[in-house]
Order: sequence, then C-alpha cells, then structure tokens
Amino acid sequence: MTITNSTSLPRAIELLAPARNADIAIEAIRHGADAVYIGAEFFGARSEASNTLAEIARAVEFAHSYQARIFVTLNTILYDDELSKARALIESLYTIGVDALIIQDLGLLDLDLPPVELHASTQCNIRTSEEADFLRRLGISRLILPRELTLEETSAIAQNVGDTELEAFVHGALCVSYSGDCQAGQVLANRSANRGRCPQICRHLYTLEDDKGNRLLPPRHLLSLRDLNRSDYLEQMMAAGITSFKIEGRLKDAGYVKNIVAHYRTLIDSIIMRHPDKYRRASLGNVHLNFTPDPAKSFNRGFTSYFTTERKPSCQMASMLTPKWAGEEIGNVLSAKGNRLICRLLQPLNNGDGLTYFTPAGTLEGFNVNVGAQPPTGTVIANRKVDIAKGTPLYRNIDKQTIDMLSRRDTATRQIPLDLILRPTPRGIALDAIVSGSDIHASVSIDTELNAAQTPQLQVRKTQLSRTGGTQYSVASIVDNVSADTFVPNSILSELRRNLINTLTHTIASRHHYSYRKPESNDAVAPTTLTYHNNVANRRAREVYTRHGAQQIQPAIELQTTPQPGTRIMTTRYCLRRELGACLRTPQGSRLPSQLYIHDGKTRLALKFDCNNCEMHVIK
Repeated sequence: MTITNSTSLPRAIELLAPARNADIAIEAIRHGADAVYIGAEFFGARSEASNTLAEIARAVEFAHSYQARIFVTLNTILYDDELSKARALIESLYTIGVDALIIQDLGLLDLDLPPVELHASTQCNIRTSEEADFLRRLGISRLILPRELTLEETSAIAQNVGDTELEAFVHGALCVSYSGDCQAGQVLANRSANRGRCPQICRHLYTLEDDKGNRLLPPRHLLSLRDLNRSDYLEQMMAAGITSFKIEGRLKDAGYVKNIVAHYRTLIDSIIMRHPDKYRRASLGNVHLNFTPDPAKSFNRGFTSYFTTERKPSCQMASMLTPKWAGEEIGNVLSAKGNRLICRLLQPLNNGDGLTYFTPAGTLEGFNVNVGAQPPTGTVIANRKVDIAKGTPLYRNIDKQTIDMLSRRDTATRQIPLDLILRPTPRGIALDAIVSGSDIHASVSIDTELNAAQTPQLQVRKTQLSRTGGTQYSVASIVDNVSADTFVPNSILSELRRNLINTLTHTIASRHHYSYRKPESNDAVAPTTLTYHNNVANRRAREVYTRHGAQQIQPAIELQTTPQPGTRIMTTRYCLRRELGACLRTPQGSRLPSQLYIHDGKTRLALKFDCNNCEMHVIK
C-alpha cells in the first residue's frame, strides 16, 4: 500500500535529530537535520538531558536561520500538582519560539495552553488505526509511531489519519517493551520510565529457567535488543506515509549525532534527488561533509531492522552477550604474551584505539592500544597484560582517528544557495537575491553615480559578489545586468553584499512557518475501559478521556502503592522463544518448556506468550 500526495507540491521529508544540549542541536542542524528534539528543564522522558530556556532559545535561533525546527519533549506522565508547572513551562517555550511540543500526558490538552503544535510521543503507544484516529481528533498534529510497527501497519494508519503527519524511528536504541507500556522500572526499582527515570531493567543479565527453577541457559542479556538501523528501508517508509525520520539518542555525544545525522542526510537526499516530483527537503541549505559517515563507527549494540518488513521476521533482534558496544570486528589474535599481541588485522590499528573481546565465559573485556599495527599481520602493544586465546576475534569500539575527526568543528558546512541579480537603478545600483528553489527573496540598493570603466568588469564583479565566506550562504548563480564597461567600486559591491546578507537573514527568520495546535473534535472516541497500561495519572487526563466516552479508568501504576502479584510489567513484540528458535507455533517449540522464567539474581519474572497476537508478556 502506498500513500500518494494529495497536492501537487512534493511532500516535505524531515530528518529529525536528538540533542542533549544546544551545542549538539546546532551541530545536528549543521550536519543536515531538518528538525531537532531537545529536553526542557522538566518533564522530559530523559531526565539527564534537560536544558534551560536560554539554551533552547539559542538552538531555536540557529535552527530558524535555516528554516529548521525545534521540538521540545514534555513526554512524561504528570501528577495533579505538576500541571500548573507544566503549563507555565509551555507558555515560556511558546514565547521563545519552539515549533512543537512532544507530549505523552493527555491531561495537557485540558489546560489553557498557548496554541503551540502538539506531537503525540511514541510513549502514547499508537499501535492501531483507532488509537491514531482518536489522537488526531483531539488536535494532535503528528503521531510518533511505535518502533515495532511494520511498513504495512504504518501504511494502514497513514490511510486513516488524513493529513496528520507520521513520524517513525530509523536509528538508535530499542526499548524491548512497547514505549509507554513498560512498568518494569516502577514496579521493580521505583523508577518510572514514564517519568523519565528508566533504570533499564531490560539490559540486565538474566538466567532462563523452567517452572522448577532449573537453569536452561547460561546467564545472558535475554531482553537486551540490538540497535535499530533502517538505512535500507527509507524509501519504503516514505511510500508508506512517513514524513519525519527520527534518530534516537538524546543522551548521545556530539560525535555520534554528527555521524548518524550525516549518514541519513546523505541517504534521504539521494531519494529526494531521484524523486523530486514526490519529495522535497524540509529546510534550507546544502550540507557539505568533510568526512564519510559510517554508523558502524558510532556506538551500537549491533544492528537490526526489527519488525520493519514483516510481523514474524527471521532477523536477529537481541544482543544477548552484552548490552554494551563491542565495536566493529577488526581481526583476531594469533598469539598473546604479556601486553604484546600478534594479530591478523582487517584494518590498521592506531595508538589510542580501544579493543574488546569476549572471554570463553562470554564476558566482554577490553584494553587500549599503546602501539598500533598495520594489516594483514602485526604486533599490537596493549596498555596492560592480556590473556587471550588464539583465534579470539577482536573488535574496535574506540577508533581514535574517527573520534579526533568528529571532534573537529570543520566536519561539515551548511550553506543556503543564492541566485543573485545585479542591476542598475535610476539612482544607482541594486542587488537582488533569491534562495535557490524557493520563494524567499530580498533586495538592497545604493544610490551612487556609476562611471565608465577602462577594462571589462563582469568577472571582477562576479568575483567580489561571490565572496560569502564566513556566512551561511553560497552563491549558486549571478546574473549581471550592469553594462560590462561600467565601473562599480569594490567597496560598493561589498556593501551591497553585506547589506543583502543581513536583509536576507532577517527575511528568512521572519518567514519561518509555524504550525499551531488543531482544534479538539467532539467526535473523538476514547476506549470505554482504560487500565494502568494507559498511564492516566492526573484528573485532567481523566476528564479528557471521560469527555470522549471512557467509563472505567484505572490509575497509572505510579499511583498504586503495591502492585498486585501477577502484574504485567512489559508487553513486547520481541519474543524470546522466537529469538532462541523455539517458537510455539513451530515444531521447534518443544525445545523449551511451555512455561519460562527469567531471573536476574534478585527477581524472578514469568514469561507469558500470547501466540494469537504474537506478543510476549513479562509478569511480576
């Protein structure tokens, strides 16, 4: 199923990047992001990634100079005594010009908010067309879909939500549970993921047991997923109706964001170039990279396409040996003695690189390289004594050259191309500019007397007008309508150019397009019964649901003093049985007992398999 554009204008495709702070937001935009999402001081689902209003305002100013956008995450659930504080924060964010808020708690809809655009966070867990339609009718402008949805399921939702935008993740860490429907942190550690304090229970080391406590596997990270990488599916995602392509990682450093944003910018631009009748860039400026982006060079737990193409995929999803980054395979050990290793190498090793390896027990160990070596075979000097068996694969998770390169400020430039027209006026001379491929333009003029030149001036004027170094602009073309034998002093040309750039910068900022909150529709239909999985934590949220037909509303688990035994704390599309080759719907299902448990040394959790819906439940 393919989504077709309802207007003749090509659909704007947005690359959405994460930012821990304003500096990273600026680098994300410089490297090709059309939008950035960033946390405010409170109520963001990454409590470690908060920012002051002044920092967010700095990011907004830079973004808008490229017609890029800034979204702020207010995607935790809220308690009654927090609603007024949230409202005040939203008022301030609106005042500094943020483009949209990413929210989870529907109680915000019942407050007297400024008309800022609202996006439904992936924490809203929008699995069905009915759920999507409900949020759309509440006035939500964009729906951020769960990572678990297939292309077919995405397309079905797109067909049902009209012009409401759809956003989907393309890269980064995966939650094993449906986002927003994970109560494990709250129940097991009193740290709620829906309150921005996820303790990452899914990354723990677990043993797999039967109902009698017999160990079926050695300890493994049974719920720890690989990282998402949909590089090969971007065009299919566009065809299915996705407008915004989101990179996960608000806790990542600048080097990670630069590399991954540049990678997806290159891929998306390639698709847009092939289909200019269908798609267009969502912001201004061409990105010029001074490096070749490579996702394998940045933190990852191994990659998976997850459920992108099918409901029951055969691809590997879990990273059971370690939740850390092992790195890219670099070779293997031929011999090791003390701190000297003779290695067969696939790539050069440099001083300062970091290498990892798995011990026979499956533990990830590592060391730094004091003296590197060249392929195919070389002697590596480690920073400590190592005892590694012959044939052990080596991985590099610290590439010193790449880290040094990405730490530079000149890794990318982003410039807005201009088409210039120089023309005479009755009282002097004028310079016009049009942002290439857009309707944004500006003009400046100077009153001056023009005299005849002794030599041809066309090339001299072109050279002078092309000097935009140090600005965010580049000159794509110049039309010179002034006579070739007319002399225009360089000082006049320089003044025209400076004045034009200043005028154009103000014009771009003033032409920034804001979208606003849509009205709530009376025909929005809420579920009749809501459980703790719907995360209703305040009276305003209850009122929103009740107004649209909800009759029974169970409070969020964060409001329950003692969750009952048998509480479902995770719902996952990831199935441990399938990952281990023992799906109950196949002959191989008998490899494992029907009832399974996982144990991390403190807590034993039951696994229930809902084969009709192809889901796994984790039970306390």
